[in-house]
This record gives sequence, structure tokens and C-alpha cells, in this order.
Amino acid sequence: MTEQELLNRISEIQFVCIELNLYIDTHPDDEAALSDYYHYGEMLNSLISEYERSYGPLIGFGHSVTRTGSWVCSAWPWEN
Repeated sequence: MTEQELLNRISEIQFVCIELNLYIDTHPDDEAALSDYYHYGEMLNSLISEYERSYGPLIGFGHSVTRTGSWVCSAWPWEN
């Protein structure tokens, strides 16, 4: 996957996770929704890890564990 394709996929899965989270807030006993939420949460974590291995940190403020300062050398979104 290209960098942009990976970012698009991460955005899609984040949307799914947010929507499932909102649904589960009002339907906490829906086992299928909980199962889907955990499945997509794992998928999201995997995609974020894949992105960060290839392109650098995606989330700042200590959430992305990468070598120190690696974001300084990467291109800004508008530079791609």
C-alpha cells in the first residue's frame, strides 16, 4: 500500500471504531457489536503500526513509540 492508501485505510477503520463505540454506548449487551469493535480495534492498531514502521510517527505526544526526532525528517502532508 502507498502512504496515502494506508492513511485512507486508517481513516476508514477509525470511523468504523468510532461508530461502533457510539453504538455500544447505547447497546452494551450486543455481543456481535463488541466482537466487531475488538476486531476493528486490532486492525486499526496493526495499520497504525505498519504506517509508523514505514513512514514515521502518526500520533504525537508520546503515543507513537519511534526513535527520537524521526518526525523532524519526514515530509509535511502538503509536501507529498
